[in-house]
Amino acid sequence: MKKKWLFLLTVTAVLIAFIPMTTYADETSGNATGFTYESIKPENQRDKSAGYFDLKMAPGQKQTVTIKLKNLAAEEIEVSVKLNGAKTNANGVIEYGPSTIKKDKSLKYDFEEIVSAPDIVKIPAKGEQDLNLDITMPEATFDGSIAGGIQLQKVEKENKDQPKKTGVVNKYAYVIGMLLFETETKVQPNLKLNKVTADLNNFRNTFFVNFSNVEAAYLENMTTQVQIMKEDSSEVLYETKRSGMRMAPNSQIDFPVSMEGDRMVPGNYRAKILVTADDKKWEWDETFKITDEEADKFNAQDASLEEVQTFNWPLIAGIVGGVVVIALIIFFSIRSVSKKREAKRKASRKRKPKRN
Repeated sequence: MKKKWLFLLTVTAVLIAFIPMTTYADETSGNATGFTYESIKPENQRDKSAGYFDLKMAPGQKQTVTIKLKNLAAEEIEVSVKLNGAKTNANGVIEYGPSTIKKDKSLKYDFEEIVSAPDIVKIPAKGEQDLNLDITMPEATFDGSIAGGIQLQKVEKENKDQPKKTGVVNKYAYVIGMLLFETETKVQPNLKLNKVTADLNNFRNTFFVNFSNVEAAYLENMTTQVQIMKEDSSEVLYETKRSGMRMAPNSQIDFPVSMEGDRMVPGNYRAKILVTADDKKWEWDETFKITDEEADKFNAQDASLEEVQTFNWPLIAGIVGGVVVIALIIFFSIRSVSKKREAKRKASRKRKPKRN
């Protein structure tokens, strides 16, 4: 493997050893988080048995809902509160916690603008504290849902007297979902293709199919199949199929199709895309281009590519030829010297007098 690959492995090992990891906890893992929570369901909770908020509200309505936090420690702790709109990751899994996934252009009512909460909540030792979430619904009536999540995580205070922890450090957090509705009108999800591009996925050459669920409704039981081929050919170069996927309302997905360790080749390509979900189906046939600059850039960063050795054949031929010539010179020189020595020995024998 090329040196870059070894370097990346080393860097990855170091990052794993020293960067904390966040794990989302359930309501029973208070010992890991240092606190527990209880969602206080209001009267307008639609599904009373749900572990998340599922609220039926009116246009322009303002409401405060409460999450009761309980400190298990013998000292005061602080809990950070983060509000996040629901998004869809590349695996077709809906994320309610913080993420780097971009918001979709179809998102009209952003959860993070409709719900507000304090950034930090202090909970006294062995005590309780209410976290109040203020909701302000849009003035206009809309159909469908506004979806998001509330992440709760203990704030770890630095202690200069204690040595820093090494290795994998897990940071646990709770994520509580929230759905907001104004009407009971059932909205059907709908998909729209945005673009097909080439990029890197975990330092590997990859095609990405980006499409959006442009309606305020969840898409369930989704299966995505993508075939990549040259624009003027029907031969399938790369193919990926994944089932059991979901999409959040008004969210986008970057669906990856691996190049399977191959070098990225510039040129014009075509993607055949099929997405199904129960009785729904979307099909697209999209052309796209990989430029020389893109191919060179991503090939240089792909950690799976073997180093391609380039040989200067004229130079190598010259070196080999020179070695052969030197070997021949040495061979004939040694042979010449040997012949001269043998001739001297024969001449010396002839000059010696014969004994009577």
